[in-house]
Amino acid sequence: MIDRVIGVVLIVTAFAILLREWTGSEMAAIVASAGSVAFLALAAPRARLSRQAFVVAGLGLVAATIALRPDWQEITMRGLEQGAFIAAFFIALASLRNPAATSPAIARCGQYLASQPPGKRYLALTVGGHLFALILNYGAIPLLGGLTESIASRETNVEIREIRNRRMLLAIQRGFVATLAWSPLAFAMAITTSIIPGSSWSGAAGFAILNAALVTFVGWALDSLYKPKLSQPAPRRTGPIGSWRDLKPLLALLLLLFGGVASLELLTGLRMIAVVMLLVPAIAVAWLFIQARGPEGASRRTLAHLRNFALGEVPSYQFELVLLVMAGFIGTVGSALLQPLIESQPIGLDAVAGPLILVSLVWIIPLLGQIGMNPILSVSLFAPLLPSAAAMGVSPNAIIVALTAGWALTGASSPFTATTLIVARLGHTSAHRVGLVWNRGFNLVAGLALSLSVLVAAVL
Repeated sequence: MIDRVIGVVLIVTAFAILLREWTGSEMAAIVASAGSVAFLALAAPRARLSRQAFVVAGLGLVAATIALRPDWQEITMRGLEQGAFIAAFFIALASLRNPAATSPAIARCGQYLASQPPGKRYLALTVGGHLFALILNYGAIPLLGGLTESIASRETNVEIREIRNRRMLLAIQRGFVATLAWSPLAFAMAITTSIIPGSSWSGAAGFAILNAALVTFVGWALDSLYKPKLSQPAPRRTGPIGSWRDLKPLLALLLLLFGGVASLELLTGLRMIAVVMLLVPAIAVAWLFIQARGPEGASRRTLAHLRNFALGEVPSYQFELVLLVMAGFIGTVGSALLQPLIESQPIGLDAVAGPLILVSLVWIIPLLGQIGMNPILSVSLFAPLLPSAAAMGVSPNAIIVALTAGWALTGASSPFTATTLIVARLGHTSAHRVGLVWNRGFNLVAGLALSLSVLVAAVL
């Protein structure tokens, strides 16, 4: 019963955020903030202690804000609204997972990518992981990872099986983290553009896409240059399952998604996140309707799917959402408390060259990830403390490029991110080994490449 109530609360919160984004309604913002409180009150007592610790920290920040700031109500509401936005954005993206996960066309596409011969497999999986992540977000890794694990398990040689599984999983992970640098469907772009005034996805897309290409190229180059040496000859290669035509449904869906996002952002003048939160669920409903065609009636089956999504699937994310909502809340409120302290310092960030600040973000965000700081938390906490774009002498979109580059690098290096944890589970190893050993060379080379790209973006 509680799960159903949580599902209703989260759906109402998501609709309120959508209404606020499209109309600017203050009442919708209040409803969304109240939804955050109601959700946490229902879900937090049932969460693990590690999740509850975030709630306790948030309550501590509220107490400090009441004691130190006369505008504590405004700051608290802003934090709750940010938490509600994160939950709404997550739900909007999750709406696409169900039709994609049950689509035979998408399954064939994944099988074709995962069954490529060794010479083409890494590039196929890293590009495939990138494309699947644009639709399924974190769900892309277990979906493709499960397929690759199944294919690798057919190999009888233990040495070859372990090496093959590791390389395939890294290809998928690096393809995923490349999306964090540029995708309008990723939290990285959604949250940074909501924090940095004057920024937009369309304005940052050029260099952001370049960064994604750099991450992809670095991963492929390192895999090609440093192939593990086998103690015995590799077995005979087999051809892929399916053909390149199996990729067409995925590519068509991506064209619809990103063409629609770009067009609506330019036509409406609204923030990219407002467009995404309306367009993605609309496409998901249409996709469900197409899949539901049959003798029972498409409308009835679609409504049944939507009811199951709202009352079954959405509540299943509650414990993950407790962490994400509180990360946004803590970052927003904590940043407001730190602001006067930063401004009171005799020598602040204003004395540091703007391009140097942006390059440092590429490394600081991953370093914070090593001590367990989720990028949502670290970016929400520290990005508002940066000098304004004008004070740094850079474009607001250059700040977005730097923040998302650091976020992407965190996805490959931090043992505490969902990407690393999922890859570790599929690779039968620890998250620390995946982030700091398997990806050690990649983190260093990709970090240097992204630093150079961010420096050029800052100057231009």
